[in-house]
Amino acid sequence: MLASTYWRKFRLISLIISCNLSSITPTIATSIPDKPNNFSEYNTDNHALSKITSVSELSAELKPLEKQVTSLETNIAALETQQFSPHVELEAEVIFAVTGFAGEKRANSSKPINENLVLSDRVRLSFVSSFTGKDKLEVRLQARNTPALEDVTGTQMTNLGFDGDDDNEVEVDELEYRFPLGKETRMTLYGLGGGLGDFVPSVNPLFSGSGDGSISTFGRENPIRRQGSGAGIGISHNLNKVLNLSLGYISSNAANSEKGIFASPYGAIAQLTLEPTKTTELSFTYIHSHNNLKTGTGSELTSDPFNDQADAIVANSFGAEAAWQLSPVITLGGRVGFIHAKAEDLPANPNVSIFTWAVLLALRDIGRKGSFAGFTVGQPPKVTHNSFGDDFKDQDTSLHLEAFYHLQVTDNLAITPGLFVITSPEHNDSNGSIYVGTVRTTFTY
Repeated sequence: MLASTYWRKFRLISLIISCNLSSITPTIATSIPDKPNNFSEYNTDNHALSKITSVSELSAELKPLEKQVTSLETNIAALETQQFSPHVELEAEVIFAVTGFAGEKRANSSKPINENLVLSDRVRLSFVSSFTGKDKLEVRLQARNTPALEDVTGTQMTNLGFDGDDDNEVEVDELEYRFPLGKETRMTLYGLGGGLGDFVPSVNPLFSGSGDGSISTFGRENPIRRQGSGAGIGISHNLNKVLNLSLGYISSNAANSEKGIFASPYGAIAQLTLEPTKTTELSFTYIHSHNNLKTGTGSELTSDPFNDQADAIVANSFGAEAAWQLSPVITLGGRVGFIHAKAEDLPANPNVSIFTWAVLLALRDIGRKGSFAGFTVGQPPKVTHNSFGDDFKDQDTSLHLEAFYHLQVTDNLAITPGLFVITSPEHNDSNGSIYVGTVRTTFTY
């Protein structure tokens, strides 16, 4: 507003000056004879000369004004480019899913699986705002009723990547603020709904989204990243053009005055992400957690390896992930994860080792631009060693086999049919395979 006012004033001054110069110009243009013929002619010529002198003086005075006008025009152009007004945008995602499951019996049970088709939904409404144009504040509301299939199959290995049941009651699900500290550094704050995986880059992003990625929890990301959720803080810094360092901390009781931010359970993550070429990306992850061992994807023993007797479980986890774009269509990925945990409050401090791996394949632009097919083969988290006792070690090996196709119908509509199979659920060969199929329809706007 201030800039436009000054602009109008200077434009008015310029117009007045232009009019004065135009009235003087005809007089200057009149030729002056070498010798005056009479006194009247002499006076006329003398008057013309005085005008020329006045114009010369005026031109000298106008030069600083001209520089000021040019500077003002430059400043106005910069203001028009950089001006920003805080605003709020509304973003929404709605998922409808039809899901079926089948198998001989529940894992580690003689009870049969009640084979059914389930219709469920998840609605997310996000209010996204910015104060500078470079930061981002997001408040997300959520309502959902997608069941955790472990309740009917007997194993969390069968859980969907978008599950959660709150009886469709609307609640604040996430509160997030991101802002830059410089050209190469960015801070992230979560007041609610954050996870360790939210602080670090994803090497295989086609699989990681709950609304557009893998249909299973296991397929979305390395399970070791799922140790903790709640409020937290993170920082991400580009060390150079190919290397990024990200750090994050999550607390489940940050708002509890009797426990505080650093009380158990909590989790901390550090990850180096390397992109040596345009077609190759690698990440190396370290996680330290306290009483946050459950990953939501492995056997029951991986969540409770000490028979519910330990109240102080400290874990150190290590992971690596890679993605290699073989062609514009084909991307091959893989990951491994290792967790070493010990019970600090039990005699002899028993320890446990947990291992997981997966191989991923993505085929882009299949059938339609923006669509892709995804395939996952892997081992859900498994207890490979437990000094607490052999009875608390997984004896066999489960495999996760998954295929899905993300069909991008329009910019705002995607349909994802998919199927995954768990062999020897709960890493127990006596359990028959369990099959889970779903058709996930996602609306975004």
